[in-house]
Amino acid sequence: MSKVQITGNVSGTGTITLESPNTNTDSTIIFPSTGGTMLTTTTTGLNANNITVGILAVANGGTGNAFFGVSGPATSVKTYTFPNENMSVGFRNIPPVGTKTGSYTLATTDVGEYVQVGSGGSITIPDATFAEGDAVSIFNNTSGNVTITCSITTAYIAGTDADKASMVLATRGLATVLFISSTVCVVSGNVS
Repeated sequence: MSKVQITGNVSGTGTITLESPNTNTDSTIIFPSTGGTMLTTTTTGLNANNITVGILAVANGGTGNAFFGVSGPATSVKTYTFPNENMSVGFRNIPPVGTKTGSYTLATTDVGEYVQVGSGGSITIPDATFAEGDAVSIFNNTSGNVTITCSITTAYIAGTDADKASMVLATRGLATVLFISSTVCVVSGNVS
């Protein structure tokens, strides 16, 4: 028996046609414009009882393992685009911003990436620029220490309770700056 679950708020009018892969018969669900009861036209194998919950079985052309629900205000139009089933989501690595050999101020375009400091480089963490949850990594690819200037209102080294105006990133050291708000960050890694 094939089952489909439909959840969420519906506004406007419309129809959903469900085709049975084994019998080539259709069932149409009609949405009223405001209030009222959802109407269904039933054909062989589908009825109001067996299309309200469940998962379309593999034997009937489904995957047997998934369904989704839509929620949100009934007054807004929602458009969803689903990726190809073979498509991956997100990074599989940490993208590089590039090597900086002079003074460099972190930018929102660096979020989720890493900045490499080369010869003569230094880093500034600006104030009121980033949002809560933003994170940027910094790698010191030099044979000496690198200064991180903390222009942000409050900067902590992870595991301490002292606001820092500047920090030192050790030779070949790695640090991650996590923004708690636009004016507070915590830096973890090879910093002092």
